[in-house]
Amino acid sequence: MSEGADLSEALRRLLDPVAEAGRRIAVWWRDDDAVEPSPALDDLLAAANRHAVPLALAVIPEPAVPALGERLAKEPDTIMVFQHGFAHRNHAPKGEKAAELGAHRPPAAVMAELGHGRVKLEGLFGARFLPVLTPPWNRIAANIATRRSASGLLGLTTFARMHADDPACINTHIDIIDWKDGRCFAGYPKMLKVLEEEIGRRAGGAGEGDPEPLGLLTHHLDHDDGCRDFIEAFLSATADHPAVRWSPLPELFGIR
Repeated sequence: MSEGADLSEALRRLLDPVAEAGRRIAVWWRDDDAVEPSPALDDLLAAANRHAVPLALAVIPEPAVPALGERLAKEPDTIMVFQHGFAHRNHAPKGEKAAELGAHRPPAAVMAELGHGRVKLEGLFGARFLPVLTPPWNRIAANIATRRSASGLLGLTTFARMHADDPACINTHIDIIDWKDGRCFAGYPKMLKVLEEEIGRRAGGAGEGDPEPLGLLTHHLDHDDGCRDFIEAFLSATADHPAVRWSPLPELFGIR
């Protein structure tokens, strides 16, 4: 049995007790850095379609090309577009963590960029665009996050427990790439550990309210075979498991 098949089976075993407890976990998928059609994007879209699951593509407005809108027009409306900052450009000084939407520039300048980006994405993608802000590097200053609606961006998504106090923030939790050691697949042992921890946080008994949605985070332009195999294993295990609900993205973010 392959590692992917082993992980798929292990994931089902983790989810079985959740279903037995009468609970369901909302699962969703965000992929970052889309700007143009590519074979890597085709692979990603094929996986989403093969398993009939929604997919949020975080598109970078400034470099996004009209051909991407034309490519996505062929896809089901469950493939939606979020706004990935403006140019994915680092404005942090040397020695600080990279950030485009940090506290390094006047908020008015940042808001203006985000507004221009939103208008462009609306023009390229129409109803497929959902006004959810995805900060590059998952970092955003508090004074930008709280003002984002001024640029027409209602939702927010980052990573792990960041901005957990924002009721409109729905985060991702499973990052499949090891960014510090080769920008490659993080490996099945690490991914299984993450899945165990995240599902364990959501596996309480019935009657305790809806658990936090569980988000898969991918970056199609950086995927190797390990990443693609993991995605297939994850989707195979979750697409029809009784403990999982693949929520429509507008419903998940409360944006109609």
